[in-house]
Amino acid sequence: DAMRGSDSRSGDLFSYVDLDARVPKGHPLRLIRDIVNDVLAGMSSDFSAAYSTMGRPSIAPEKLLRALLLQAFYSIRSERQLMEQLDFNLLYRWFVGLGVDDAVWDASTFCKNRDRLLEAEIAS
Repeated sequence: DAMRGSDSRSGDLFSYVDLDARVPKGHPLRLIRDIVNDVLAGMSSDFSAAYSTMGRPSIAPEKLLRALLLQAFYSIRSERQLMEQLDFNLLYRWFVGLGVDDAVWDASTFCKNRDRLLEAEIAS
């Protein structure tokens, strides 16, 4: 029995997960994410101009656009399904820029932020 692995899960109080280390070096999303991040970095001033300094904080446009890319790449049919995937899929969290413990947005908040970004004509 000593060689048999345990099926019980330890209830670690703290756990450190490096999402980048979990994504294989050759995964196609790595190259895509690098390209997307370069493009988004060049759009930073456009994003800043489109967002008010007043009111409630919104979803970072960079994260929102990366999430929309995942929705297109993987043919995710609805924003609700996209948020569900973001809740448990570590690859998707890494691509979007969410940490393991970061809360996922609700679908209606995501849609409102997406619509606001599209109205600003930055992402079109």
